[in-house]
Amino acid sequence: MRETALSRRTLLLFCGPFAVLFVTMYIAPIVYAAVSSLYVVKRSGLGLTAPTRSFEPFGNFVQAFRDQDFLAALGRVGLFAVVQVPLMLILALGLALLLDSRSARGKGFFRLSAFLPYAIPGVSAALVWSFMYSSESSPINRLLEPLGIQIPFFDSGTVLWSVANIVTWSWTGYNMIVIYAALQTIPGEVLEAAKMDGASALRTAWSIKIPAVRSALVLTAVFSIIGSAQLFNEPAVLQPISSGSVSSTFTPIMSAQAAVGAGNYPYAAAQSVILAVAVGLLSFVFFKLTHRGENA
Repeated sequence: MRETALSRRTLLLFCGPFAVLFVTMYIAPIVYAAVSSLYVVKRSGLGLTAPTRSFEPFGNFVQAFRDQDFLAALGRVGLFAVVQVPLMLILALGLALLLDSRSARGKGFFRLSAFLPYAIPGVSAALVWSFMYSSESSPINRLLEPLGIQIPFFDSGTVLWSVANIVTWSWTGYNMIVIYAALQTIPGEVLEAAKMDGASALRTAWSIKIPAVRSALVLTAVFSIIGSAQLFNEPAVLQPISSGSVSSTFTPIMSAQAAVGAGNYPYAAAQSVILAVAVGLLSFVFFKLTHRGENA
């Protein structure tokens, strides 16, 4: 009995601080946002009196699905994820396979070089790229100027991909490290057997290495989908110099931030709840689709 009581005390001692922080910093804000989304802020026509809050469970959600700016932000982020995430993961997989090849030299140097952009904070990376995109100081357009080519980085049709380039530059190395670590778990005997059977490096990569890192690819894909939904830093940094192509509601998070700035906290909470539910459902469906073959 004493040993059991001691074990419980030890468990509480080690898990207690984490549990307190988890509840106060994670669970409590989620519950507060969910409850706040059920109230609607109402203001008088003249705006001379303080706004009031009334309990209308579906009021903010109906408003959100009628808000063209918010719907456009959801569609914009959805398009971003559909295009940017696969391209980034293909690039990360290619880099990981190159580093894992037998003929690769200087693996430590190239591994660090690919990972280095991830070590730069997102805001700092966006500031660096804003200089690269600026119409006045862009070294990219200066190099292309003799060819008569100028890339409109901040046009309404290209600004999303300018943001995607920053995200890809920042996160490809991180995903590459995850995939490369998964490649190291492949037994050497399997690779040696493939070599003895006459399999080329390309055939070995396609038939052995890529299937072996499937779990890592699924993990990085889910993380990337969640990250796409949380897109904020890069467009927020580019907004002041984007000539209006990056609006205050460019992404769902920015739209919720704009609602907070307007003092409508329940509406911002409703937008956050919608985004969280959408990402949760998308991640669940993605997991189901990627594990369908394993469960069959």
